[in-house]
Amino acid sequence: MSRDDLGWSPFFEKAFEPYKQEGYQAGRVSLEHKHMYRVQTESGEALAEVSGKMRHNALRREDYPAVGDWVVITVREDEQRATIHAVLPRKSKFSRKVAGQVTEEQIVATNVDTVFLVTALNLDFNVRRIERYLVLAWESGANPVIVLSKADLCDDPEAKAAEVEAVAVGVPIHIISSAENRGLADLAAYVSAGQTVALLGSSGVGKSTLVNRIYGEEILETGDIRSGDDKGKHTTTHRELIALPGGGILIDTPGMRELQLWDASEGLSTSFQDIEELGASCFFQDCKHENEPKCAVKQALTDGTLAHERFQNYLKLQKELAFLARKEDKGLQAAEKAKWKKIHQAAKKQHNR
Repeated sequence: MSRDDLGWSPFFEKAFEPYKQEGYQAGRVSLEHKHMYRVQTESGEALAEVSGKMRHNALRREDYPAVGDWVVITVREDEQRATIHAVLPRKSKFSRKVAGQVTEEQIVATNVDTVFLVTALNLDFNVRRIERYLVLAWESGANPVIVLSKADLCDDPEAKAAEVEAVAVGVPIHIISSAENRGLADLAAYVSAGQTVALLGSSGVGKSTLVNRIYGEEILETGDIRSGDDKGKHTTTHRELIALPGGGILIDTPGMRELQLWDASEGLSTSFQDIEELGASCFFQDCKHENEPKCAVKQALTDGTLAHERFQNYLKLQKELAFLARKEDKGLQAAEKAKWKKIHQAAKKQHNR
């Protein structure tokens, strides 16, 4: 498989130029598992780990490889093993905060051209969650596409699509049913040669089934609909990059039970552009949209042109980002302290030799 088939582009070629003269190779991370990586190269697949130098210099999660990354490697072909020396610059990165109380970034996928935001048209359907996904998708640098799956389980899919369209102006929306083979051909246009598409969504919305349909074979395990809650069984347990026989690349991801924002202020502004434009029309520049006179946002809420639920979700996400920023500042201070501790320890060790 050529590098072009794996998504190589002039962007990565330019970044890789300094490493060529040193005899390094370039590969793309297809799987990550406990600090070990599967890397796809032109000569095949290799099991890789990061070099000691790279591990020593890494301060944060983003310094390590993630699924979708192009990495600089040396390969021991007789062992089918490789060492990762660097991560090439990313042209896009979909991140969220790790689940729980820890303030740390989790990189879901990198170097993605299009993000399929998959939501099932059954009990999983939730417009507010779609808004949250859109914030992170816009922030990632990839182009979002909303995929409304399991249309065969919904009495009026078009009505649901209209609800989504109201909060996702300009974003392509596709209604599909893998069971009935409905709408799948429309998605093929996004998965052309050299293009990378990541599938994101809650557990059981049909992402793995969709990958199988696009691929043309049952390459991923899928689960049936559970009785009682109308949800599909969760089958994907890790992120995986899959090269399609006819060109194009898919990244399947596990279902996300919890989707916390991470550094997404620009994504918030893009996703809620209608509210921010209203805010710019308020009489007072620092309007809080509470009790101020001549407030364009309050007027829109009153006359029904802005849904109360959408505005409340905007405020909620805004507060979440502000809280995260305060915690991240403390995290950066700790990382800086750890960096200088490493430097002092290295200097001390060198002095004692």
